Amino acid sequence: DERSYWLLPGGGVDAGEQLEDAVRREFAEEGAIVPSAVRGPVAMAETIPPPHLAHGRHILHMIFAIEAEAGAAEALRSSDDAVIGHAFVDQRRLRDLDLRPPIHDFLAAYRPGDAFVSLGRMWTS
Repeated sequence: DERSYWLLPGGGVDAGEQLEDAVRREFAEEGAIVPSAVRGPVAMAETIPPPHLAHGRHILHMIFAIEAEAGAAEALRSSDDAVIGHAFVDQRRLRDLDLRPPIHDFLAAYRPGDAFVSLGRMWTS
């Protein structure tokens, strides 16, 4: 599949690794950013493929809020070959993106201090 779409930084959790440490590691690997603060998880979404996709994976997306030092946007780069572009995106532009999973509404409405939200099952083909 050669389509391009947007993802939040993420990946697996290493054996013995705490979630917050995994968030920090993934941001460093996929964006060369070291978060100054990590809060959450603030939400969870599930990507469950339809039954006809035999090799699909059930993925739990744990969504965290981060803070980064001033200038972090200018330093964005990735050591991950699968990443072909990256950017900090203003909440008002989220609807313009093909974001996976489709959590646009949650991200646009999120404010620091909001309660944890389960966004349920999401699938985009």
